[in-house]
Amino acid sequence: MESGESSNSERHAVFIDSSCFRQFSNASNPWLARYIYALLFLIATLLAWAARDYGRNALTEMERLKGCKGGRDCLGAEGVLRVSLGCFSFFITMFLATAGTSKLNGRRDSWHSGWWAAKIVMGLAFAIIPFLLPSAIIQFYGEIAHFGAGVFLLIQLISIISFIMWLNDCCQADKYAERCQIHMMLLATTSYVVCLVGIILMYIWYAPEPSCLLNIFFITWTLVLLQLMTSVSLHPKVNAGILTPGLMGLYVVFICWCAIRSEPAGDNCIRRQETTVKTDWLTIISFVVAVLAIVIATFSTGIDSKCFQFRKDETQAEDDVPYGYGFFHFVFATGAMYFAMLLIGWNTHHAMRKWTIDVGWTSTWVRIVNEWLAVCVYLWMLVAPIIWKCRQTAEST
Repeated sequence: MESGESSNSERHAVFIDSSCFRQFSNASNPWLARYIYALLFLIATLLAWAARDYGRNALTEMERLKGCKGGRDCLGAEGVLRVSLGCFSFFITMFLATAGTSKLNGRRDSWHSGWWAAKIVMGLAFAIIPFLLPSAIIQFYGEIAHFGAGVFLLIQLISIISFIMWLNDCCQADKYAERCQIHMMLLATTSYVVCLVGIILMYIWYAPEPSCLLNIFFITWTLVLLQLMTSVSLHPKVNAGILTPGLMGLYVVFICWCAIRSEPAGDNCIRRQETTVKTDWLTIISFVVAVLAIVIATFSTGIDSKCFQFRKDETQAEDDVPYGYGFFHFVFATGAMYFAMLLIGWNTHHAMRKWTIDVGWTSTWVRIVNEWLAVCVYLWMLVAPIIWKCRQTAEST
């Protein structure tokens, strides 16, 4: 009997001393923490979708909540906003608690990477409180969420462009120039071919008739922007090569495709099989991929705080934090507003079909403006160093 008890205690001790459990409980691994936050964000996104599409099943329970007024104000778009508000409150609290953290093994580092029991309780409290608030507050939050979602798109945009610039600089560096030359040409050529094929397919699928003027304008203007980015990049004073405009072309063509796909069904300019109101397996798969894309985009943007640093410090001490905790939580907070806007089509009074995401004319124009803004930011990042150098030369003379 004693031997059995001792073996159980030994197993318990081994479990406590195991690396994964120790890292989870003792807050020794900030890299593990970011995956847990991403999982919490995914759960919040799924809860918001469930409140929108399947909230009717919980109507009887919501009738007991004062802020729901018989369940009417906790379903559909407003249910999404309530879940989003809870998620935003959690991550903005974490942002305020961890902003400015620079060293490991401190109190704020411990709070970011550990104390999961306390944070789960805090998260549950933030998830419940919005359902007790009156509808006026939720509608006010919905208006603010438009701005917050725009901030998220801007941060994501700068992060993507910075990554493309970094990849191009690495390939053009003296250390890798000869080795990467062929790979750069292949990647750039493939990018341009995919861009042209994508534009042709969009003309075929989404502009089958001359009356589809808006779609023709979107697609044609995307082609013009691709040509503009290539011309500026190949200008002798810029000399940025063809890789960055090729990759940026992939990005803007993808955004244009998403914008046209966001147009409401029922138009002759949308393929017939996409206008059906019946939910099929392709619609479900598209929805699942879109939700995962939201989480992955938020996760990857959140750990990319270095592209927003004005002072580039190449040296990093061993006890420095691996990524900016405050920036990480701020991105997730704005990401909570972003997934709310996608689920309600950027319109608090817009009724969305089941298993759909980011559908509506508001969503379409948000995507198009994001595409144009992406090109403007990219061109500015190419031209700004030249303008700055000219100013320095003028001041020195």
